Amino acid sequence: MSAEIPTSTAANTETNRKFRRNRGERMIAGLCGGAAKALGVDPTIVRVALIAVTLFGFGSGILLYLACWLVVPEE
Repeated sequence: MSAEIPTSTAANTETNRKFRRNRGERMIAGLCGGAAKALGVDPTIVRVALIAVTLFGFGSGILLYLACWLVVPEE
């Protein structure tokens, strides 16, 4: 008797996470909501992290946000 052992591939176990702007979690452009959905965390955590990067990174968070606003598509 030969029993087949099921094998899992990376495609079967890995979820398909894409970074898109989220319309439901939108405050300005939906980037923090989309990033939170892709990372599997609360959008508030991403927003607080973006504010921290903006304050401690001499405004680099704003530049990152604007660049992503132009490049990242909506869902």
